[in-house]
Amino acid sequence: MATETTGPAAPGFVRSGEDRILTVPNVITTIRLLCVPLFLWLLLRGPHHRGWYPAALLLGALGASDGVDGFVARRFRQVSTVGKVLDPIADRLLLGVAAISTIVLGAVPLWVGILAIAREGLVALGFLVVASLGGRRMDVVWAGKAGTFGLMAALPLFLGGHANDDWRATAETLAWIFAVPGLLLGWYAATTYVPKARLALADGRRERAAGGQHGPEREGVER
Repeated sequence: MATETTGPAAPGFVRSGEDRILTVPNVITTIRLLCVPLFLWLLLRGPHHRGWYPAALLLGALGASDGVDGFVARRFRQVSTVGKVLDPIADRLLLGVAAISTIVLGAVPLWVGILAIAREGLVALGFLVVASLGGRRMDVVWAGKAGTFGLMAALPLFLGGHANDDWRATAETLAWIFAVPGLLLGWYAATTYVPKARLALADGRRERAAGGQHGPEREGVER
């Protein structure tokens, strides 16, 4: 998190500390990203679903750790611009890989996986379009984070249930309890990004216009 300053910030002002790269939250997020290949290796190794259960446990741990980096960043004032970009990328990559792989293996209902992937792809594309058009960066809303958490809890439960017949019924019941709210919250969040995207584009245009108006004046003062 940025250090406190007095007085209003100028347009484009980067708060002290937010341009840092090497922070504890960013290290946590990077570790989560590096665990994606490990998840795939566990999932695909050996016959007879041998790695499915360990893969489900790893996926569950990664999903549970989703809020850890954000908590550490806020608690110890280590919020950074890189972290704000890296964290949602890690969330979408992990969820996308988990959904696609479990669909291919037949461990998750097809329509659940398709809705999860479509939502993540749509939101990621929207963020990219806003950024490419010069809009200011948009923050992730709570409903989107909650939806991602719900799906990240549901997918390992679906997978674990297929890996262990002893508690398959219980695991699938719990998976549906997380999956349905996760999908609803995720798609609700996607709709709320539409007006936020328009506002972000408008703010970006205003900032560019203000920069263009004051640019020559600033150059004159410096000379």
